[in-house]
Amino acid sequence: METVVIPPARTGEHLLPDGRSLGWAEWGPPDGIPVLFCPGAATSRHLGFGAEALADLGIRLISLDRPGLGVSTPAPGRTFAGFAEDIRRFAERRSLGTPAMVGNSQGAPFALACAASGVVGALAVVAGADEVAAPHFAAALPPELRRLAELTRTDPDAAEKVFAGFTPQAMWDMVMAGSPDVDLAVYREARFAAAYRTALDEAFAQGAGGYARDAVLAMGRWDIDLSAVDVPVDVWYGAEDFGHSPDQGLSLTSRIPGAVRHVVPGTGGAVLWTRARRILRTLLRRLREAG
Repeated sequence: METVVIPPARTGEHLLPDGRSLGWAEWGPPDGIPVLFCPGAATSRHLGFGAEALADLGIRLISLDRPGLGVSTPAPGRTFAGFAEDIRRFAERRSLGTPAMVGNSQGAPFALACAASGVVGALAVVAGADEVAAPHFAAALPPELRRLAELTRTDPDAAEKVFAGFTPQAMWDMVMAGSPDVDLAVYREARFAAAYRTALDEAFAQGAGGYARDAVLAMGRWDIDLSAVDVPVDVWYGAEDFGHSPDQGLSLTSRIPGAVRHVVPGTGGAVLWTRARRILRTLLRRLREAG
C-alpha cells in the first residue's frame, strides 16, 4: 500500500490573544472542510498524512504545533484545558466553525481535551497514546514504562526533567526499536523517513521543553472529563500496535460516550498513514451525522 507524504501547501503562524504564536501547516484545497490535526510525539506541523485523499474528499487538513514544538511559543506549565482554549481561539479567528479533528499518538489526549471542551465537532483518535498511568494498566506495562508512568504521577517535575533529556535521534531510535515490521516498512521508506526526521528536528528546534511538557501531561493522570464528550469519536488502532495502548483502546473507548473502536488488520501504529482515506472518510461521515 503506497503511503504519500508531501510538504505542506501552506504554512503560517497565528497570533493568540496573549501574544503567543501557534504554528500551522495546511494541505488540501484552501476552501475544503477543515480538519485539525494534533500530531504525534515530538513531531512538528510538517508531517501530514492523507495527501492522496484530501482533494478527493474535499478536506483542508490543518496541522498544529503544540506550544514549545516547531514554531509555537513555549508555554511552561500548560495544561490540556489551556491547549483546548488555544484551539478554540484559533478556530474562531480563522472562521473554521466547529471543525473535525484527528489526534495521533501523543496528540490523542490533547485532541480528547478539545472534544471534551466542545471545541471540535467530531474526532478520530488514531493510534492514540492511552492513559498509561491509570491503575488498571499497571500490571500490563513493561517495567521501564511503568517506572516512567509512576514517576510522572508522583513527581511530575522530576519526570519532566527526564523527558527534557530526549533528542530527535533518541525519539527516532525509540520508534524504530519499538515498532513491528509492518510499520518499519512505512517508517524506513526513504521519503517518509526524510519527512519524519525533519519533523523531529523541527519539533526540537526550541529545545526539548515542549516535548517534555507534552510527555508529562500525556503519561500522567489525565485531567480530562471523557464523560463530557458529546461529539462523535472513532478510536483507531492497527492490529499489530500494542505500544500506544495495552488493550488497543478498549477501555479508552468505553470511557467516551458513544465512541466506536476500530482495530485494523495488517498494520500497526502507522495506521494513520496506511489507512488515511478510510479514517478521513469515516470522520467526515460522522461530522455530517452530528451536524
